[in-house]
Amino acid sequence: METQAETSPPARIPLTRDRVLRTAIKLADAGGIESLSMRKLGKELGVEAMSLYNHVANKEDLLDGLADIIVGEIELPSSGEKWRAAMRRRAISAHRVLAQHPWANGLLESRVKPSPTRLRYPDAVLGCLRDAGFSIEMAIHAFFALDSYIYGFVIQEKNLPSGPPDELASIGDSMLRTVPAGEYPHLNEIVLKNGFDYVREFEFGLDLLLDGLDRVRAQAGRPSGSAT
Repeated sequence: METQAETSPPARIPLTRDRVLRTAIKLADAGGIESLSMRKLGKELGVEAMSLYNHVANKEDLLDGLADIIVGEIELPSSGEKWRAAMRRRAISAHRVLAQHPWANGLLESRVKPSPTRLRYPDAVLGCLRDAGFSIEMAIHAFFALDSYIYGFVIQEKNLPSGPPDELASIGDSMLRTVPAGEYPHLNEIVLKNGFDYVREFEFGLDLLLDGLDRVRAQAGRPSGSAT
């Protein structure tokens, strides 16, 4: 004889704002932010789209919530941490997060309504730079130089093949037809023969940028007329 527990339908997972937002991120990762709609989101969650408005005010509120989650995944500088190590860790974390969610670059640029999470991020970065002795002007320069590098690298990463030679082999035949070695020998040998490790390349460029900022910071702190 079946018991009541055996015949009862499984309990429905409660709908919360966090669950709505996390599911929206999953859909955006799969199909891009442009494909995300309240109807698709409701279907994925097993509810009518109107039920979502108990947790997000509208589509813009949904997108603001996604932006908050993405920014919240980036590691912020810690109090007392040396600025170079903090900026390096923050940049690597931001690159990892944005590479995992390629649609997030455009989303973050489109958000105009501030939130505590998205205000805390630049404030922590600028605070770390100011505490390290960067002037207000140089802290702004450093912030924009680093963020331009991070976001620009992610955009470039989306448009080029990556991986070690064995992974690139799967796309080698079609690529070779569009990038013949005889016409583009250097591109062919670098990308198709040796592979392209984006993490390694990102960190190489990041270290160059941090080295330059460190020299500028040190130079600005020297007394006038001191030796270079």
